[in-house]
Amino acid sequence: MTAAVRGLFLLIVFLAILTSGCGGGASGRTIDIADIGWTENTAIAQLTKVLLEEQLGYEEVIVHTSDLESVYGDVAEGDLDAFQDVWLPNQRGLLESVQDSVEQLSFSYEGETEQGIAVPTYMDVTSLDQLNQSDADLILGIEPGSVVMGVIYDEVMPAYDLPQKLVEGPTQGMLTEVEKRYRGREEFALVAWSPHWMNQRFDLRYLEDPEDAFGELNDPARITTIVSEDLPQDDPVATAFMDALILDEDQLNDLESAINEAGNPQEGARRWAEDNPEVWEPWVEAAQQQQQQ
Repeated sequence: MTAAVRGLFLLIVFLAILTSGCGGGASGRTIDIADIGWTENTAIAQLTKVLLEEQLGYEEVIVHTSDLESVYGDVAEGDLDAFQDVWLPNQRGLLESVQDSVEQLSFSYEGETEQGIAVPTYMDVTSLDQLNQSDADLILGIEPGSVVMGVIYDEVMPAYDLPQKLVEGPTQGMLTEVEKRYRGREEFALVAWSPHWMNQRFDLRYLEDPEDAFGELNDPARITTIVSEDLPQDDPVATAFMDALILDEDQLNDLESAINEAGNPQEGARRWAEDNPEVWEPWVEAAQQQQQQ
């Protein structure tokens, strides 16, 4: 190797080190984010992956299958960089348990949420205190670690003396069972929430709660993101992107529907992004401003 070639090689190495150390670019970066299997979490996580990789040059955004019971600790420990489906006040206790080790970003959903126990509208039931007058023998639920499931079991069922069996399981399994029973016009109840595409596919009625057994869960919740405490400094680009990310009800429902139609979460998120650049361009611009600093 000649002296000139050696000098050029050292200059390239020096510039590479300088560039990687300044935090300005995202090329070659990876980030680890959570997906606990809730439909809106899957949709937002996959959209984040598509846009960080394809618009901001990330080498890889790894979406990890996780669960609510462990995801807060994983973000606090730095094993995961972000969790984008924090429901408040539902998960306030979980957030407070790690509040010194995570950073909360801006709210990522623009709209009012709703949650509770619902029935198909073909059932003649409008309130939880009427559920025992129906032929429903099941309340189809979701993951046992979710806050709403605990409230139903500990507070709601005793308050109304409900004899129905509360079925625990993955959200996707619950929705499959709802589809089957709904098409057969069977009488059943389910744990429901909005935003979610279930509210467009099925005609549902959220049951009134005259005893206020759900407590503060009867009030609209807010959805936000937490990141590990070091991420804002270590990766300001991804942090700025997730902090700017916000969707309204129609946008989130459309994103979830695109994923369902595609049959693949990443491909569905990519198709939605191609059709809706006006929604996500401000998020990318916020991240690009960090790249330029």
